[in-house]
Amino acid sequence: MPRLHYLLLPAVLFLASAASAGDRAPPNPFYAMDTAFRRGSLTTEQQLDLVKELGFDGIAWTEAAPESAAAVAASAAKRGLKMHAIYCQASVTPDGQLTHGTQLEQMMAALKGRGTIIWLHIGGKGPAFDALTGQEPLVKTLRDLADVAAKNELRVAIYPHVGEWTARFGDATRLAKLVNHPQFGVTFNLCHALAMGDEENIPKLLTEAKSVLTTVTINGADKGVKGGQWNRLIQTLDKGTYDPETVLSTLRQIHFTGPIGFQGYGIAGDARSILTPTMAAWRKLSRRVGEKGS
Repeated sequence: MPRLHYLLLPAVLFLASAASAGDRAPPNPFYAMDTAFRRGSLTTEQQLDLVKELGFDGIAWTEAAPESAAAVAASAAKRGLKMHAIYCQASVTPDGQLTHGTQLEQMMAALKGRGTIIWLHIGGKGPAFDALTGQEPLVKTLRDLADVAAKNELRVAIYPHVGEWTARFGDATRLAKLVNHPQFGVTFNLCHALAMGDEENIPKLLTEAKSVLTTVTINGADKGVKGGQWNRLIQTLDKGTYDPETVLSTLRQIHFTGPIGFQGYGIAGDARSILTPTMAAWRKLSRRVGEKGS
């Protein structure tokens, strides 16, 4: 072999190794929830500029009038950002009557083709989950909503939230499986799972939800905290004693390639001071999980 080939070989091997390590990094898009950046005196345009500048892949937004939601999604798209999800209210009665925002379906039409996940957080005191069979009118209502989402190239996902009917991720997963619709699923929210006392069960719960898991939200948090101690359960991603690698490693094991979001509700500080250390922590975390492989 010519001498030049010997000289080039180490460099080629190094580049191949680096590319391989990069390929092992989690493929999930990483987005910022508006809870982390809709604050201070920044305009919406400035907020989106900041999200883009810091390297996020997109945003999650909060339910708004159809024309407003569509305008934000379009502004995000101009910057190469996707509106991955939008947080929408619903409520259920003990006999299974579901209500939601009066303009929800119009908003879904306004977001047509965006691929946005309609986050449905369901309040109220609904029926017992272990009594549901999948034949209830409530399940049909959710299935019909998923049909509307499908028509608009969107998805619907239950957003488990402390204090609501679907507070527990496991219950939300069961409901999503009963709905049994390709455009209907569930969201895993780390802070709410911890608050509900599911810390030790997170890998098992995520594995059981594999077939209906649409997106995941993470943040810095402390171990061993139950209840709504949000100052300890929602921190920038670089802080807290709970290691989010537990979540990412499990997602890798179940081959989840969907988007992962950052929850920033209630964190003190301006948008830049919250998002900057979070993105740095995300990159370190992604590399660590990638290096360990599956």
